Amino acid sequence: MPRGITAKGLATRHRIVEHAAELVREHGTGGTALEDVRHAAGVSSSQLFHYFPEGKSELLLAVARRAGEQILLDQEPQLSALAEGGSWRAWAERVYAHYEAQGPNCDLSALTAQLGMGDPGIREVVSGMHTRWQAALAAGLRAHQSRGTARADTDPDRAAAALLATVQGGVLMMASTDSSAHLHAAVETWLDGMGITEDGD
Repeated sequence: MPRGITAKGLATRHRIVEHAAELVREHGTGGTALEDVRHAAGVSSSQLFHYFPEGKSELLLAVARRAGEQILLDQEPQLSALAEGGSWRAWAERVYAHYEAQGPNCDLSALTAQLGMGDPGIREVVSGMHTRWQAALAAGLRAHQSRGTARADTDPDRAAAALLATVQGGVLMMASTDSSAHLHAAVETWLDGMGITEDGD
């Protein structure tokens, strides 16, 4: 990102990334040209290259970062609240809502499918997002173990890794079946297996 960028500049850059994300969802990376992004965002070529001097590859990486951040932001405040003993089922509802709203049109999934995990920038974005997500889940499980509302004989880091894989597997099934039933079943089964109990259970 250019140094010394103003608030107006940040808003312009954000608008470019938002429109690029929409075009990638609709047309894929191959069908999204910089000229299309420029027209959609209402910016000049000089503006586009000011914010993304390396061109399309840098812009797509920004789209991936946006998508990764959005996946985590859409789980808030419930994801962070887990570390304070917050409701796992409230968090699960946020996850369901996020993926049901996006359906098969997840920006990050589209980019990884089309660019491949061999792209080092994309791989770093996905890996970093998963690391942060898993750490938050592990912190939540530790908090519930300390409160006696989750199984005490489970390694939190290992269980969090399994839950993350569970969510991703459910999302993959959702993309192929156009139904969130598998995602719901997978997460609820994990919660039951961890002995998660909350008020009202």
